[in-house]
Amino acid sequence: MSEIDGVYWVWLRELIRFWRFKSRILTSIIQPLLFLIVLGGGFSFVSLGSVNYQSFLFPGIIAMSLLFSSISSGISVIWDREFGFLKEILVAPVSRLSIFFGKALGGASTAIIQGLIILALSFILSIVITPSSFLISLAVMLIFSLGMVSVGLIIASFLESFESFGVIMNLLIFPIFLLSGALFPLNEAPEWLKAISMFNPMTYATDALRGAIIGTSTLPLMYDFIVISVFSVVMIIIGGISFNRQK
Repeated sequence: MSEIDGVYWVWLRELIRFWRFKSRILTSIIQPLLFLIVLGGGFSFVSLGSVNYQSFLFPGIIAMSLLFSSISSGISVIWDREFGFLKEILVAPVSRLSIFFGKALGGASTAIIQGLIILALSFILSIVITPSSFLISLAVMLIFSLGMVSVGLIIASFLESFESFGVIMNLLIFPIFLLSGALFPLNEAPEWLKAISMFNPMTYATDALRGAIIGTSTLPLMYDFIVISVFSVVMIIIGGISFNRQK
């Protein structure tokens, strides 16, 4: 039970830290809303079949919120290392793998909270969220967030400064976001862009959310689930190894 307790307390600490920084909560919600209101409103004249552009954009904005929050949660490792708390955690009588899982679950939980807040605003766009669409969306959020939090923890395990993490995070986040089909339908994109997007895990998370929320997706939902699940498992394994090797 000590390993489970270790995971629980690290997870709880991440949630408490998230709750205490109210500015982080506000900024993480305001940014997606600006995209939805400004970009979605600016292209409101665009119609994608029976779906208007704001409704089409909505699932992509949820995926964007998950992406930004998940990867940025890795900075907690650098923060803990900077103030000496990480050393105290690493010498605790629990495995480093449990510490990694606690941080991964904590980061994923905070990302899901932010994603659910955005999802709760669906009524503004007259999007009806059914129990089944909610559960599917929640599952996609959990799997995708765990994978992306692991990516953030992997990056943080090799870096020692906030500045380095911020530079690499921005270099990683924006290509993932822009090449995911969150802002435009991939079936209308050039072939070279489609090919690159197929290697992007956010493409499948966005497509799955879009299928669950507005009933419009490019790929079968099960296929999306398999891809993001494999991605998350691989990232968790790599993250656990890299976290276990850090000093």
